[in-house]
Amino acid sequence: MGQKQSHSKKNLVYGVHPIVEAIQAGKPLDKIMIRKGISKDRIQDIIALSQNFQIPIQSVPEATINRLCPGVNHQGMLAFVSEVVYQPLEEVILKTTEQGNTPLFVLLDGITDVRNFGAIARSAECMGVHALIVPMSGAAPSNADAIKVSAGALHHIPVCREKNLVDSIIMLQSYGVQTVACTEKAGDNIYNTDFSGPTCLIMGSEEKGISNSILKRADQLAKIPMVGQVSSLNVSVATGMILSEVCRQRSFV
Repeated sequence: MGQKQSHSKKNLVYGVHPIVEAIQAGKPLDKIMIRKGISKDRIQDIIALSQNFQIPIQSVPEATINRLCPGVNHQGMLAFVSEVVYQPLEEVILKTTEQGNTPLFVLLDGITDVRNFGAIARSAECMGVHALIVPMSGAAPSNADAIKVSAGALHHIPVCREKNLVDSIIMLQSYGVQTVACTEKAGDNIYNTDFSGPTCLIMGSEEKGISNSILKRADQLAKIPMVGQVSSLNVSVATGMILSEVCRQRSFV
C-alpha cells in the first residue's frame, strides 16, 4: 500500500482560472482533480490544455477536494504542482547520445509508492542513470515527500512522464536502446545479461509486477538469482542491485 502523502497550500492550485494560468505558464503539474458531475462547459479549457501538456485528470467526490482545500473557493477543482520539471523522453535520449554517453534509463511501471520512487531515484542518480521514465497516470507523484526520500536526487536526474510506456519502449528501441524487463518470470539472470550497451531497465510494482504488454515488447527478460525462502525483493532494493551490476560491467566503479 502506498504511503499517505501530505500536501501544503504551496503545492496546490485551485479554481478554474488559476489552473488554466498555471498550465499556460508552464508550471509542472502532477495531476488535476475535478469534482464528479461538474459541467463540461466550465472545464473544457482545462481538459484541452491537460491533453496538450499530458497532465492526468482524476474525477473525485467533492469531499475529497474539500478535505485538501478546506475553507477556500476551489470551484470544484484543484491541481498538484510537481516538485520537478518533466522532460520529453526523445530530447533526453538525443542529449545523452550527443554528449557521448552510453544511455542508461530506468522505466517504472506501476510504482505508486512515494518511498520506493524516491529511493529508486536516489540509487539511479548515484549510479549514473540518465533519466527515469514514468507513466502519465498510475505513478508516484514527484512531490516534496519523494524529494526528501531521494535525498534531493530528483532535483538532479531527469524524469520523463510518458502517456504510453509501450510507445516509449518502441522509441527507445528505435534509438538503439535495449530494453531489459527485470522480473522473476525470466529464465536468465542479470549476471548473464550484457548491460554494456545502451540500456533501459524496466522495473514493475511489487504487487503486480511488469504489465504483460510491456513484457511482450521488451528485448530481454532478466532476474536477480535468489536462494532464500522469500521469493521477492523490495523494488527499490532490486533496482539498486541491478544498477550495481550495470556499473560493474561498464567499469564505472
